[in-house]
Amino acid sequence: MIAREDITGLILAGGRGSRMGGTDKGLQPLRGVPMAMHTLMRLTPQTGAMLINANRNLAAYESFGVPVVTDSVPDFAGPLAGMMAGLEQCSTGWLVTAPCDTPFLPTDLVERLAQAIEAEGAEMAIPVTVDADGHRQTQPVFCLMPVTALDSLITYISGGGRKIETWAASHRLAEVPFPYADAFANINTLDELRTHEAR
Repeated sequence: MIAREDITGLILAGGRGSRMGGTDKGLQPLRGVPMAMHTLMRLTPQTGAMLINANRNLAAYESFGVPVVTDSVPDFAGPLAGMMAGLEQCSTGWLVTAPCDTPFLPTDLVERLAQAIEAEGAEMAIPVTVDADGHRQTQPVFCLMPVTALDSLITYISGGGRKIETWAASHRLAEVPFPYADAFANINTLDELRTHEAR
């Protein structure tokens, strides 16, 4: 079994926040606390170390008390660029990622992904959810991967690749069923944020 201490968590907060009017999504308050901090608090007990990937407002993210890494690829190249930055700085054997706008992520996320890698002899694992209408959805931004995947990710990004699922599918991939789709809900707009505030 992959030991918790051998897994680094990475909060992906390096995007443009274009669907939220260009604001820094991770710093938007939910019940008075930045969304990225909610995500950090959910993921930290599941890992041995933590990192945050951000490309602006670095001092604000540094105030969270964990190391901040920036993309080495220019122009807000998306979550894969954040994953690459995390892998480059990761000092454990494994990295697990989560976007900054998922404050309700499962508290057993890492454990279940790690178990699936072990059980299936896989290299990576991502969650799969089924919503109330029976729609199956992969959640590739939540990915448990080995640091040895860095070389293949550099090659994929250098070739113009941007889709996490396409890159992940080039590895032995475990798709792990999670029964609670709501836990993976991400808050993309200010309206969605206000809706969650009101609940």
